[in-house]
Amino acid sequence: EVQLQASGGGLVQAGGSLRLSCAASGLSFDDSSIGWVRQAPGKEREGVASFSHSDGSTYYADSVKGRFTISSDNAKKMVYLQMNSLKPEDTAVYYCAATSDYDLPDLDEYDYWGQGTLVTVSS
Repeated sequence: EVQLQASGGGLVQAGGSLRLSCAASGLSFDDSSIGWVRQAPGKEREGVASFSHSDGSTYYADSVKGRFTISSDNAKKMVYLQMNSLKPEDTAVYYCAATSDYDLPDLDEYDYWGQGTLVTVSS
């Protein structure tokens, strides 16, 4: 059974930083792509960043480029999202998601989803 456990959310002031963690189990980590997807109240889901373990490539949404960094620790089977210079518009529930079938997947190409972790950025 594939499990994805997201953690690290919280309340932070604008301009601050948070690091989200995603612990993955039950899948072939080295063959997977794992990403972060967020959903703000009343808005559609948005793919924020993803990491392809097959070739180390990454994807970032334009809205977070230069501020967020996705990274992976293969030994620990963990994927991280370092979020700097946070803005109120980054407020959302952040989910980690995974697939073994696609590199840098679109939202509908993820097969597995973890529970969300709430990030709240105050102005």
